[in-house]
Amino acid sequence: MSAYATPALYAVLLWWFSTGVILLLDHLPRKTHKWSMAGGTLVLFAALWAIGASAADATETGVYTAFTAAVLVWGWQEMSYYMGFVSGPRPVACPPHLRGVDKFFAALATSLWHEFAIVLGGLAILVLTWGQPNHFALCTYATLVLMNASARLNMFLGVRNLNAEFLPPHLGYLAGFLTKKPMNLLFPFSVSLGTIAVALMGRALLAEGIATYEVVGFTLLASLTALAVLEHWFLMLPLPSAALWNWSLPGKAAPIAVKTEDTAASPRD
Repeated sequence: MSAYATPALYAVLLWWFSTGVILLLDHLPRKTHKWSMAGGTLVLFAALWAIGASAADATETGVYTAFTAAVLVWGWQEMSYYMGFVSGPRPVACPPHLRGVDKFFAALATSLWHEFAIVLGGLAILVLTWGQPNHFALCTYATLVLMNASARLNMFLGVRNLNAEFLPPHLGYLAGFLTKKPMNLLFPFSVSLGTIAVALMGRALLAEGIATYEVVGFTLLASLTALAVLEHWFLMLPLPSAALWNWSLPGKAAPIAVKTEDTAASPRD
């Protein structure tokens, strides 16, 4: 049982703690962000080196290294966006009259360079792991990218809990692209596909002849995907899920206006 419990617990703790640290750094005064970003970039380079070094290491240690390093690369992507260093060509509030496809492209314009950076990060990991037995860094990064994109699309289309208090004040304008409503058509597909992915990885864990390092790797991936599905449910269920990271917010966050199904948000600088 410990063969599954240990990596699962590690995935949960890394997910919870890394998310909290990023939120904490994002909400520090703006003058600190350049130093946080400089430190984060050093961590990024170290993480990419670790991914390359662990790619040929088909052991439990190699898998833990690859998984952790991929999470750190993703953490840099999140920091660079939410600190405002890598955003998009039009990082401005949503015009109140926009609807549908026009609103989607306006939202994309606030984060287009961020999306390119995510793709470049994935390509870098792909090159570093190409033809090597330890592919779990690439799988981890891909899981984070896909599940994050799903969550963002759901928040754009409409969810019950936006947790807009997690947005740093300088990104308050993003709230205008979020929609608060009890359900959207994408959500059932998002959680269903995520749950199927967890089940398939669980099935892989039970395959005959599976190597020990693969047990660790698939358990880490299954746990991470399950946590991402849980985060999707947090967007809909009437639960105080934001309390998980209250420790990372420096004081009570000011409320940020968000768009309801029929009412446009008020932009905030």
